[in-house]
Amino acid sequence: MYNRNRANRGENRVIRFKCTLQNTIADVLRSRGWQEVKEESGDWDFYWADVGWMREVFDHCYMEEHMRLNHFRNHYELTRKNLMAKNLKRLRKQIERDSSKIEAAKCDFFPTTFELPADYHIFVEEFKRSPNSTWIMKPIAKSQGKGIFLFRKLKDIMEWKKEDSWKIDGTKDDREPVENYVVQRYIDNPYLIGGRKFDIRCYVLVTSYIPLKVWLYRSGFGRMSNTRYSLDSIEDTFVHLTNVAIQKTAPDYDPEKGCKWSLIQLRMYLLAKHGPEAVETLFRGMDDIFIKSLQSTQKIMINDKHCFELYGYDILIDETLKPWLLEINASPSLTASNQQDYDLKFKLLHDVLSVIDMEGKLSGKEKRVGGFDLMWNDGACPL
Repeated sequence: MYNRNRANRGENRVIRFKCTLQNTIADVLRSRGWQEVKEESGDWDFYWADVGWMREVFDHCYMEEHMRLNHFRNHYELTRKNLMAKNLKRLRKQIERDSSKIEAAKCDFFPTTFELPADYHIFVEEFKRSPNSTWIMKPIAKSQGKGIFLFRKLKDIMEWKKEDSWKIDGTKDDREPVENYVVQRYIDNPYLIGGRKFDIRCYVLVTSYIPLKVWLYRSGFGRMSNTRYSLDSIEDTFVHLTNVAIQKTAPDYDPEKGCKWSLIQLRMYLLAKHGPEAVETLFRGMDDIFIKSLQSTQKIMINDKHCFELYGYDILIDETLKPWLLEINASPSLTASNQQDYDLKFKLLHDVLSVIDMEGKLSGKEKRVGGFDLMWNDGACPL
């Protein structure tokens, strides 16, 4: 049986793990010399579970003091697109009420967002106020670019709506209810590199919500589009969606070259173009997005000392170097697209396990573990 006191004395013992994924994380867990438990009823110390397991099993699972799990119970409050927008809007209103509109304006880092079908009438009013805008539709619970499309005319929504079963007056026919979507004002002035759109994937590890304790990973990557950016072809997903799952299906995609820049490469490029002050402001703005988004769910997240969460943040930079939060992933892809991607994700996950510290090697006062920097510990930590 696992014994943390033994770990603190540095005595050797085997940590038993379960893992529902057979990709990079399974390789990392085995590389640490931990013992894999494959039996359904087998005892475990550490579980890397998928969100389905959390939904179906977590509430019926007794966990001993030392056991650790890679999701919080209601992680979806931050990672479902509609709930993320709802919680961020609530935070902005709270800051405006408690402080000022100027302070609340610091929360304007996500696009104007509505949920359909619930907000259809409100959305139509906003749409008519800016008739030449481009909008983007996203299913609230899908990832990897599935089901996303851009539009400029309401009739495009009407065509989409006919394929589903909701009506403007709220009545339904006998078919299954429609899948909920969010509709967002499309950020149509993205920063371009070589004429191509990109977004940035950053990794943020939360080990506690009360108090809030947040670690930021120094490595990340920019995901590049394979096709030059243009608003003349809003139906072309290779132009507008940077998801690797989309881009790798492009006819001229090179799997070895990939479509990613490391965060260091990206930062160096921006420094050369814009200088240190502008780039420092940009990255401080990204840090602010990470913390404010987590604070937006801090009071409603079910904090559990057994749980932690590795979030994958997707950030878009516009042509003014303003960062925008696109979405947050509770299950960022751990499947590598090439060797360089595998190496990054292997080290990332190895460092996650080092922060979680099942072996009891840390003092608890560390500000840096592997590639992670402690950025918030019930207050800001200097990076």
